[in-house]
Amino acid sequence: MSLLQAIILGLVQGLTEFLPISSTAHLRIVPELLGWPDPGAAYSAVIQLGTVAAVLIYFRKDLVTLTRAFFQGLVRREPFGTTESRLAWFVLIGTLPIGICGLAFKKTIETSLRSLYVISASLIVLAVILFVVERLASHKRTLDDMRWRDGLIVGLWQALALIPGSSRSGTTITGGLSLGLRREDAARYSFLLSIPATTLAGIFELKHLLEATERPSAVALWVGTLVAFGSGMAAIAWLLSYLRKRSTFIFIVYRVVLGVVLLALLQGGVLRPQSGLENTDTTNKPLKLPVEKQLTE
Repeated sequence: MSLLQAIILGLVQGLTEFLPISSTAHLRIVPELLGWPDPGAAYSAVIQLGTVAAVLIYFRKDLVTLTRAFFQGLVRREPFGTTESRLAWFVLIGTLPIGICGLAFKKTIETSLRSLYVISASLIVLAVILFVVERLASHKRTLDDMRWRDGLIVGLWQALALIPGSSRSGTTITGGLSLGLRREDAARYSFLLSIPATTLAGIFELKHLLEATERPSAVALWVGTLVAFGSGMAAIAWLLSYLRKRSTFIFIVYRVVLGVVLLALLQGGVLRPQSGLENTDTTNKPLKLPVEKQLTE
């Protein structure tokens, strides 16, 4: 992997991770269009740590407040006594579905679900769902109004992000909107909910990526991660500002157009459904690179 490839992939990761348009889809599509090898879900998950760092820094005050409230609630034996302590518990509870499903369907996520046909279908289907939710939602509730049921429901929506193309931010924002949350609050909770799952996924994949006999250089990993961090910070700030005054309609249109274009390119033979590239080790046995973030989008 060249430095140019690492920079472009890091930029794609950072800009698309927090927008409801699927970073996984773009990390599969961009290399395919440019004739590059599929970087693999493991590489995608590792550079995703850059976007995790962006969330941690951007929401550092919120995280300090939630962490303090969480432990103070335990000490006082009132773990759900404040809005902040409840929100911390909601993030933990909401992480369980994607963790369980990620382990249960890991093999499928690593292989057949990375097909561009699956990605294009996911782009279009979630766009339709988001459109319906946008039209029907009340957009009145805030994070202060969230309850246990809400935290679990959004967590279940997040689990759908294991399907490439659905988008982790897309599914969780849609889930939040379906519960009547304001757009900005749905996005803010989506970002907070992303931290445990994406951090654990990135660390898990980093271990396996470093053990592989064929892998990107350390420089490529660092460059991709740092670029993802910078572009991710910009994407968070822009999206929160955008959703204060506007709907998600622009993302709905983008997803549908991209999905349709993808299907046309696949039918025309311009793109291949799968990368067609298989990494092998020195014994000629398939090299196992556990993957996916998808704990993403």
